[in-house]
Amino acid sequence: MTAQTMEFKAEIKQLLDLMIHSLYSHKEIFLREVISNASDAIDKARYESLTNTDIITMSGPWKIKITPDKDKGTLTISDNGIGMTQEEIIEALGTIAHSGTKQFLSAIQNKDVKNSPELIGQFGVGFYSSFMVADRVTVVTRKAGNLGNKGTRWESTADGSFTVDEVEKTSPGTDVILHIKDDEKKYLDEWEIRTVIRKYSDYIEYPIVMDVEREQESTLEKDRKVTVREEETLNSQKAIWLRDKAEITGSEYNEFYKHISHDFHDPLRVIHYRAEGTSEFTCLLYLPAKAPMDIFYKDYRIGPTLYVKRVQIMDHCEQLLPVYLRFVKGVVDSSDLPLNVSREMLQNNRQVEIIKNNVTKKVLDTLGDMKKNEPEAYLGFYREFGKVLKEGIHYDFSKREPIADILLFSSTKSVDGGLRSLQEYLDAMKPGQEEIYYITASSLSEAAGSPYLEVFRDKDYEVLIMTDEIDDFIFNAFEFKGKKLKSATRGEVSLDNGGREEAQKQYGKLMEVIKGQLTDDVKDVRLSGRLKESPCCLVSDEGDLDPNMEKLLKAMGQDVPSRKRILEINPSHELFSVLNGIFERDGEGDMLKEYISLLYDQALLLEGSKPRNPLLFARHVSKLMVDQAKKTQAG
Repeated sequence: MTAQTMEFKAEIKQLLDLMIHSLYSHKEIFLREVISNASDAIDKARYESLTNTDIITMSGPWKIKITPDKDKGTLTISDNGIGMTQEEIIEALGTIAHSGTKQFLSAIQNKDVKNSPELIGQFGVGFYSSFMVADRVTVVTRKAGNLGNKGTRWESTADGSFTVDEVEKTSPGTDVILHIKDDEKKYLDEWEIRTVIRKYSDYIEYPIVMDVEREQESTLEKDRKVTVREEETLNSQKAIWLRDKAEITGSEYNEFYKHISHDFHDPLRVIHYRAEGTSEFTCLLYLPAKAPMDIFYKDYRIGPTLYVKRVQIMDHCEQLLPVYLRFVKGVVDSSDLPLNVSREMLQNNRQVEIIKNNVTKKVLDTLGDMKKNEPEAYLGFYREFGKVLKEGIHYDFSKREPIADILLFSSTKSVDGGLRSLQEYLDAMKPGQEEIYYITASSLSEAAGSPYLEVFRDKDYEVLIMTDEIDDFIFNAFEFKGKKLKSATRGEVSLDNGGREEAQKQYGKLMEVIKGQLTDDVKDVRLSGRLKESPCCLVSDEGDLDPNMEKLLKAMGQDVPSRKRILEINPSHELFSVLNGIFERDGEGDMLKEYISLLYDQALLLEGSKPRNPLLFARHVSKLMVDQAKKTQAG
């Protein structure tokens, strides 16, 4: 068969260009990534061998072999895992633009790539990191379970193309042969290879072996030393989660976390325990210190690695963790699940549900303890993951109260940008206050100056400030310990009803005129119980969408039905005595109509929206300015 030459997809060309020009300062991670791929390949073969014994018969004991060759300048990483067919290797290494590639390229545009080597692992593009140290990469592979010695060779110099050829391969699995660049030859040294493997791959559960030369005494001649070449295992292969906690050092926990998470930071917390009783399983879970770049991406991989009696079944078992705890990394090893368990079988499995509930409670309890006993550490965690955690209010009705207990919020009573809990809010509530008030805004400064909070400031009522897009969707009508959360921008606020009856008599007819003129824009005009200084504002009716949420949904292309809002007027503002005077003197004349139009546009501006007709609004304002200037000059 003649070798075929194929072009890389555009995104992969761009990715390779980044790798070759050494954007990463931690070049040694190429070895971690290739070994990790080899381990994954053995995991797949080991799993398939449960139902196809031919695989393990042909492959022999599972292992990953490192072969440095200083004469040829090559470093070979071999595994006896699942291998690939020709079609699979073409798809995996060149012609299919995987979503991870695009996401990686997007992420690095917003991050200092040189100091973020974890991104390679997070986005699943680790194989290409080989080109940081190699000017040519050759992959020879044969699919496990296939009869005969037919294999495939893939090769590229990262010049925009790759070749694929049919070759003979006597055993199943994959050999990745790196032709090391002249200035990267240190990766052919035994000590360097040992150091990198100890740092990044010590906990790979399959032996990582290398042939090493050692001098030893001759068995034939006592005083003579001979050089022997022996295969030596370089990694510890410790199933760390099955060891006693007292035997494990902090550095061992941290290194295992970095191995499974591709994160270069130490974890914030380790959760290691064994559950016994109706379901027996061991958990080693981690709370990260920093949020990964892709945590809000649609295809972010959720869930710990699932083992059954030390056999890896699934690298991300999403059935074991709720989506709002997707930042948790780790391992769950069950003694009760069958080895041949599939994703379909996990869906409605009682044992899986027991594990999920147990793990969820353990994580929430750990976060609760941190919040109570280590507030500074918890604050750091919350600033990274609070936006994810609060999704639980929506997704997990049974855990709403414990989740709400560990949420934090900015508020009008926060000191120096600090955060407050709902319990702290309750403890500081005014006598007779029946609701927890909140406002949504794009920033703290916007909320602080909002006219919607005028009466709250006047009465010294605390208002929570929520700046995440999903907040109103999550907390609208939510109840915490008997107190409902109420939006300061929606529905009626009745904290100050003084003089309302008299104001209704005074401005009732004017309000009817305003409502009549704005009938296409508002559903009602009423006196405001929330304004103290501003003349007017627009509020949504109880049960309607928050304006910020409405804007977000429209920006996402959602078809959101338009709903008219309510125009509230401040009867104590002198503007309305002026308008009422014009109305009593001239009736519904042009001047009143012009002022009513300006009033509505002013309400739009106060909430951060544009006037209906910016040009007409500018003309009206300009005319008012001219009229005022003329009066001043005449006076």
